[in-house]
Amino acid sequence: MQEISTKPYLLRALYEWCTDNGFTPHIAVRVDNRTRVPRQFVRDGEIVLNISFEATSQLQMGNEMIEFHARFSGKSHKIEVPVSNVLAIYARENGQGMAFPVDAPPGDADDVLPSAQEGQDEDAASVAADVAHEAAVPEPTVSEKDKGDDGAAKGGKGHLKIVK
Repeated sequence: MQEISTKPYLLRALYEWCTDNGFTPHIAVRVDNRTRVPRQFVRDGEIVLNISFEATSQLQMGNEMIEFHARFSGKSHKIEVPVSNVLAIYARENGQGMAFPVDAPPGDADDVLPSAQEGQDEDAASVAADVAHEAAVPEPTVSEKDKGDDGAAKGGKGHLKIVK
């Protein structure tokens, strides 16, 4: 019997942590032919999705897929994301969360969508790309010079840790 990955359990735990603390959970996702998202918001083969209770309907975070309905530019879309394609989950407000390694399945590299598409909404794609960049580039760890007199960090964001 094949062991189930810890990734879907960690995703659900961090989602719960975000909501319990009043934060807005976001996931960064690698888009391929198994991912069902509005393609006009995909940038460099990735998309960032707000998965908060307020932004989604019928959210189901299973062991294999994350599924929900969400509105993009006023239009409802059914979203389906393979758990294996989730790059990170984090709180929008402070950047705290977790990043995950994503291995491309054999022969899947050609299936990743290009970043430029005809008729793409540049403003929405730019916002999604900016958020994806924030998720993909963690803040540096706090050095001694960045700590206050009490030894606590001064206004820094959390950082993402890659787990296997």
